[in-house]
Amino acid sequence: MTDEQAEWAQRQRHAAAAQAAREDKRRAAETERARRIVADFAREARERGLRSERLAVRPYNGRGTYRTRVEGWYVRRDHSLGVGVDGEFYVLSVPTSLRARLAGASLTPSDPPLIAGKGARDGHSMDLDALLRQRLEAGDAFG
Repeated sequence: MTDEQAEWAQRQRHAAAAQAAREDKRRAAETERARRIVADFAREARERGLRSERLAVRPYNGRGTYRTRVEGWYVRRDHSLGVGVDGEFYVLSVPTSLRARLAGASLTPSDPPLIAGKGARDGHSMDLDALLRQRLEAGDAFG
């Protein structure tokens, strides 16, 4: 490899690293913004007295549901997403498990996206802010 080729390769590595760093920073900013939106929703839901419930999750195979210890609100009518009273965002699907079927599933918070369902079928993606506003407006009649 010539010195010129080595320099070019070095510049390419630096450019790729800089691009990756910018993308990481952008994603972190989006996640932080989405976390604020979710936390604001939880606060507003509590202030409005929206009835929370114990969230359930579906196994990946779609058969049945598993109990969880997370109290919160479903934010999609298909119960695929939820927000806990703790202000955390939850994707409500887990691997199939006999243990979870018997004892309940452990559920960990997820980083919320700014667009819920991004990449899903037409009509299934929605701005997170609009989705949560819609949920608040539906009140306890949501279902």
